[in-house]
Amino acid sequence: MAEVLLVDAPAEFDEWRDLVRRLLRAGLSLERLVWTGDDDLLARRLEPGDLAGGQTAGVKVPRRFFELAGKAFLHSDAARYALLYRIVWRLQAQPKLLSDEADSDVRKLEDLARAVRRDIHKMRAFVRFRTVKEDCGTDRFVAWFEPQHNILRANAAFFVGRFASMRWSILTPLGSLHWDGQSLLEGPPARREDAPGEDSAEDMWRTYYAATFNPARLKVRAMLKEMPRRYWKNMPETALIPGLIAGAQAREAAMVVAGTDAFAEMPRPASLNDLSTQLADCRRCPIGCNGTRAVAGEGAVAASLMIVGEQPGDHEELSGRPFVGPAGQMLDLALERAGIDRSRAWVTNAVKHFKHEPRGSQRLHKNPNAGEIDHCRWWLDRERELVRPAMLLSLGASALRGLTGRTQSINQVRGQPQLLPDGSEVWPTVHPSYLLRLDGAAREREAGRFADDLRAVSMRLAALAIL
Repeated sequence: MAEVLLVDAPAEFDEWRDLVRRLLRAGLSLERLVWTGDDDLLARRLEPGDLAGGQTAGVKVPRRFFELAGKAFLHSDAARYALLYRIVWRLQAQPKLLSDEADSDVRKLEDLARAVRRDIHKMRAFVRFRTVKEDCGTDRFVAWFEPQHNILRANAAFFVGRFASMRWSILTPLGSLHWDGQSLLEGPPARREDAPGEDSAEDMWRTYYAATFNPARLKVRAMLKEMPRRYWKNMPETALIPGLIAGAQAREAAMVVAGTDAFAEMPRPASLNDLSTQLADCRRCPIGCNGTRAVAGEGAVAASLMIVGEQPGDHEELSGRPFVGPAGQMLDLALERAGIDRSRAWVTNAVKHFKHEPRGSQRLHKNPNAGEIDHCRWWLDRERELVRPAMLLSLGASALRGLTGRTQSINQVRGQPQLLPDGSEVWPTVHPSYLLRLDGAAREREAGRFADDLRAVSMRLAALAIL
């Protein structure tokens, strides 16, 4: 039995890559090697002579592997070295290995790379500098951060470019960076107490954060996902978050009331034709004043099913009809397959004008914000009063907010009907435009889920014997 060799993993990825090439050319298989961090008392340390001879053929590895491996190499998982070498070894016989999404090694590689990218992003977003006076009397800005992975050096160029004119230091338990305006130095690991406490700029951070906090866009779970609590202790503005969350619901209600006040003098439409006529003259929000025409709903009067989307797009605004563009074509096909006759439903949008930004000769879609959805809710409520549907198919988060007044995660509530005060049922699912942004296996998977949601609506309609 061949002896097992212990390989000391280099600190730099380029050095690791060169070492792996030499290991492969020497024909050292997976079973012959253990890496730094592995427990194997019988392993002999790798010597230069072990790399002599062997293959002369080049090592073939796709570029995508190095893109993923460069990030995974920075992960804190000690098993990463063995994983990376195992994948390189397998790639020599399976050049298309990385396209196998079901392979456990490939999934693990992507998970490690994703975690490192996330950690890099978090460091860039959540580092907060505090001012200290140096012996020479100049200001130095010092920050404390606790990365989960070995990302300090990978982020150095970002901070040098962003704060080139400042003298700064970033201290972490894994090492430190020091910039004097001209050169960058790496230092040893630091402790939290090596960093300064609060300074005079903290009040400005808190004032700015409180002023920009929008209760209408609050999604607590999404916020915690993007800004986990472990980062809070180093960010001055986070002390305000519990109070801002607590008051968000009341503030949001006030914003909705303020938005509907603009309609206080508006006569309630007596028919869907009246609603369409009045809607054409609506200029009560910035979207209504952007030069596009309003797109009213269409379909069967007194329909038992109302289909609600987000807002008209470019095709819809030009034609004056809802859901006639690519998303509408996908919706029509899905409805037909689910056994739902669109001509017997009422089709509309939560927001009636096309919000967009010009890009050359094109008009690019922009999502309406919560305030704009709430402002346009007056029209959607009047539409519902006139159509009186028993069921509503809600396509996307904007439509769901327009119907319920709350921002909710579609993935968490899709397929779960919600009861409105008038007794009608809201069935949430994704907007078909979401499917158009996907491709390959992802589109096929999500299209299947969308079809399942529509079939559930069709079955419910049949059970109620209303369509």
